Amino acid sequence: MTFFDLARKNAWRKPLRTVLLMVSIAVAFLIYGLTESFVNGTQGAAGASDDLLGVTSASGRTQPLPMAAMSRIAANPDVGAVGYVTRLRGFVGVEKNVVAISAADPDLLMAVNGKALGLTPTLINAVAEARDKVLVGRALAEAQGWVIGKRVTVTAFNMPRADGARDWRFEISGIFEGENAATDTYFMIARYDYVNAARARGKDMVDAFVVRPLAGVSSGTLATEIDALFANSPTPTRTQSERQFLDAFLRQYADIGLIVTLVVGAAFVTLLMIVVNTMVFAVRERRFEIGVLKTLGFSRLRITALILAESLFVFFIGGSLGLVLAKMATMLAGPELGLVFSGLVLAKALAIITVLGLATGALPAFNAMRTPIINAFRTR
Repeated sequence: MTFFDLARKNAWRKPLRTVLLMVSIAVAFLIYGLTESFVNGTQGAAGASDDLLGVTSASGRTQPLPMAAMSRIAANPDVGAVGYVTRLRGFVGVEKNVVAISAADPDLLMAVNGKALGLTPTLINAVAEARDKVLVGRALAEAQGWVIGKRVTVTAFNMPRADGARDWRFEISGIFEGENAATDTYFMIARYDYVNAARARGKDMVDAFVVRPLAGVSSGTLATEIDALFANSPTPTRTQSERQFLDAFLRQYADIGLIVTLVVGAAFVTLLMIVVNTMVFAVRERRFEIGVLKTLGFSRLRITALILAESLFVFFIGGSLGLVLAKMATMLAGPELGLVFSGLVLAKALAIITVLGLATGALPAFNAMRTPIINAFRTR
């Protein structure tokens, strides 16, 4: 029998107890996998860029900026590309079915952020055929059951048309995929010239400018330069990276990262107490066998390693089960919920499994290591 076979058989000495421990560990890591996937998706840990800059009004994101400001931003020698976007929110069919539309110049959007969104020249040409054409993200298209060629009517919440109606009619000309699973594709891209010409107010205004720095230019430095350019103008700006923008947006409602940390921390502390208590009793039941192993020549270090291996075995089986369930849940939930189970989430989870496995086995291993042989034999 090998060392690892002995550790595995010790772990399965009482199958019911071991199964219950593994289930507890699996539930804890299921919670961890889902909450970390949520943070990873919604806060853009995997998809948001530190280089892409968003220029909004210093008075707030709801205050528009004049289109004329784009020429001043583009004149900065550190700017690689600049575009603009106006946001339109509305619903399709029923008010609960909310969709978001980004009205932009497709060619400028392609230059600024085409790679991340998965835009191609074919898609840009398709949306250029008519002013009411739109591109739909893969996540939104799948959630709504939309296909290319379908006509969609979006009833706007806050952008009425010049004729007083709130219904905006579009025809889907293409579906963009996004660069990877972390890319947000739960929205539509419309032509700004169509929206701008038809809306009742705010003509020639935009919600934000999107700026891509030149290669080698610090995004923080460029952000400072842009804000300084408009510091004394009637429309001062606030420039942030995409990641900063997403973090600030979510912090309006709550510190999601802190809440997740507290929830997961409480789950792991409870788990640690349960497993440590169980392992201490399990090792205490085997004091006589530990004495026999020492008599047969097992060193203190090897006894310690045996108990740590047993603890790690239980944690890796239970933790792996929980992570597999979390991955399956994120796949079933779909990207519209913002759950992204990335390699970073998996790596962090494996590190936590290793640390907790060693931590829970440390106390019983220490007790077993220092137990005299004579005291171990007295338990019989």
